[in-house]
Amino acid sequence: MADAPPSPADLPAVLFLCVHNAGRSQMALGWFDHLAAGRAVAWSGGSEPADEINPAAVAAMAEVGIDISAEHPKRWTDEVVRAADVVVTMGCGDACPFVPGTRYEDWQLEDPAGQGIEAVRPIRDEIRDRVEALLAGLLSST
Repeated sequence: MADAPPSPADLPAVLFLCVHNAGRSQMALGWFDHLAAGRAVAWSGGSEPADEINPAAVAAMAEVGIDISAEHPKRWTDEVVRAADVVVTMGCGDACPFVPGTRYEDWQLEDPAGQGIEAVRPIRDEIRDRVEALLAGLLSST
């Protein structure tokens, strides 16, 4: 995740983490960037990054007008974890980093790996709902 952009100090920053950084965290990042519209920043990463983004996740997001096809799975760095105001974990368990004083949320979501688009759509929609709630809280406190 060395390619994560620096966060302007006055914007809330969120880090989405999962194991492969190929499905859930990428969809969350796509929703976040779309819904935040520049009012907050986010990054994503994984403990064991996959070789490519899950094609079903890319297709499911494209259905709602969000293009995540240019993203690539990447490993998180300690620097990015420390820069985040909120770290959202999605199934990375003990592999997820912990920084004292950082707000954490653990989102229990089905893993879209190996599933078809029909199974990924409800995961995509649940992620949208969670991102909307997260943003509402972040943006009301700034």
